[in-house]
Amino acid sequence: MSKYYAGVDVGSWNTKAVIVDKNLNIVGKSVLRTGADIPGAAKKSFDEALKAAKLRKNRPECIVATGFGRAKVAFVDTTRTEITCHGLGANSFYPASLTVIDIGGQDTKMIHVDDAGRNLHFALNRKCAAGTGAFLEEMALRLDVKLDELDGLASKARKRLKLGSFCTVFTGTEILKLVQDGEKVEDIARGLYASIVMRVSEMGHLEGSIVITGGVIAHNPVLKEVFEEELKVMCLVPPEAEFMGALGAARVALGLDKGVEKKKEKKK
Repeated sequence: MSKYYAGVDVGSWNTKAVIVDKNLNIVGKSVLRTGADIPGAAKKSFDEALKAAKLRKNRPECIVATGFGRAKVAFVDTTRTEITCHGLGANSFYPASLTVIDIGGQDTKMIHVDDAGRNLHFALNRKCAAGTGAFLEEMALRLDVKLDELDGLASKARKRLKLGSFCTVFTGTEILKLVQDGEKVEDIARGLYASIVMRVSEMGHLEGSIVITGGVIAHNPVLKEVFEEELKVMCLVPPEAEFMGALGAARVALGLDKGVEKKKEKKK
């Protein structure tokens, strides 16, 4: 009988779960909003991933949780930090020296790993929504467009606007001024993505290959293009970019995290 393993990534915005086989192939997955009920979101996402894998009556050999809410997940076998798991997840696709940029709903991480996926050092964004998915959601409201329309609008931009404010509140005010000045929504939308790129560039040096992960890049593919244009670098986006943390946790469940180092958090 085949053996299966699971990773559950309880993020501040969304909870993701994956079921993998012994070769780390994803056979089932699920993503849903975390909300206020962290244990409930984790269990529901895990159950949905099991159902997708057609394993509702079979418990995986090992289940590992990661993410900010990992300590609230009672049904798992062990936990790992999201820093460890995002590095391992990206390394599964790109086994080289990497700078992993994970842009989530409410935080951004810059993780440097070696060719084995070991964390060398990392940084987190300031305690501010700027440079995250929450920032884009708030700015979409300011522009009176749907969040899922921003990517398409930005891809039609003809002007590279620079937004000077990195604070979400001040950026909102700046957008209103740009609208009053007659700037096109498409150009403002691209400016928002460029603002995220600049916010990330403040966090540290880019070393090795650059891999962008997380829900923001998964749902806003234009961000890769803006990264490359603004920073003059080539970026990689793995398949299932939104599930890198959960995949890294599943890799731990498989016992493939040996030698992963823990480093002291560095905040920028």
